[in-house]
Amino acid sequence: MKRFTAPLIATAAGAVMLLGTSPVLAHGAAAGGALGGLTHPLLGLDHLFMLMAVGTAASLISARLLVWALAGAVLGAAIGLAGLNLPSAEVMAALSISAVAGLGLLAGKAVRTADPNGPISIRGAVVGAVVGSGVAIHAMLHGLEAPQDGNTLIWWSGALLSSALVCAGTCLLLKKLPPSLTKAAAITLIAIGGLLAIGQVGLLAG
Repeated sequence: MKRFTAPLIATAAGAVMLLGTSPVLAHGAAAGGALGGLTHPLLGLDHLFMLMAVGTAASLISARLLVWALAGAVLGAAIGLAGLNLPSAEVMAALSISAVAGLGLLAGKAVRTADPNGPISIRGAVVGAVVGSGVAIHAMLHGLEAPQDGNTLIWWSGALLSSALVCAGTCLLLKKLPPSLTKAAAITLIAIGGLLAIGQVGLLAG
């Protein structure tokens, strides 16, 4: 696995360090309309990597995590639309990438049961709650940035569609790849989340 992980982390680190203090990490008002909604979760590095982390965790543990992610997205969006925010939310959003990817890496075998359609264990529910909470932070930022006009519903439909495609696509792709590559992807996302958090701290300090 090391032969895959080292190059991935090195490449990701270089890209993140180059972009770590750029406006791509800064959150502001989002473009309206269906296209604006579709592209918004993809244009912010933290949002995009979070979606990939959720898909990676789902591939390692269970596709049920996507349901937890959806619940977190709805809750977070409602909080953001209400105008509520958390201190240092951008830093927390970046760290949640590492948390979700790391949880997927550590809890994969422990949470997975012989019957994928069986009852959810307490440990599985805890993992789902962590994933949902991480997604909720990102969705809250979406809610704060989303246009609030006659096209709001169209915007959110686009954002939900692109987010679902990235999460599900990542999950399906990694399930078809060797486990070593999936674990390497998780380790890379852990590193990326930490680097993005450092970038956000730099933006706040600046």
